[in-house]
Amino acid sequence: MTRSPAELMRGNLLDVFNEPDANRRAVVIATNYADDVVWHEPDRIIHGRKEFERRAAQVRAENPDWVFRPVGRASELDDVGHLGFQYGPPDRPPVVRGMDIARTRDGVIIELYTIITDIGRPSERS
Repeated sequence: MTRSPAELMRGNLLDVFNEPDANRRAVVIATNYADDVVWHEPDRIIHGRKEFERRAAQVRAENPDWVFRPVGRASELDDVGHLGFQYGPPDRPPVVRGMDIARTRDGVIIELYTIITDIGRPSERS
């Protein structure tokens, strides 16, 4: 079954970046992303599924107790998906707000853009 761009966006946020188990995360990455996926972050560009997997593990390790929460529903238009997110401690206001936008082809993400729209003040992070 081919996944829609909206389904892929939800999986990207919840099944990859909220997944603490590296093996389960790797399975999702292997099935939801193209071999040559390109991920654009504000400060770097990641090329290929293996580098994507490595970087996703780094993001998880930076704040292992924090969670990503979707903002609204994932949306799609043709082969493009979008999902807003919040990121921070589960029991506190989010520290980071942003959105992911992805181009898809044949049920996999081929290009992902992570855009940060707001970072909380330092006093909100402690």
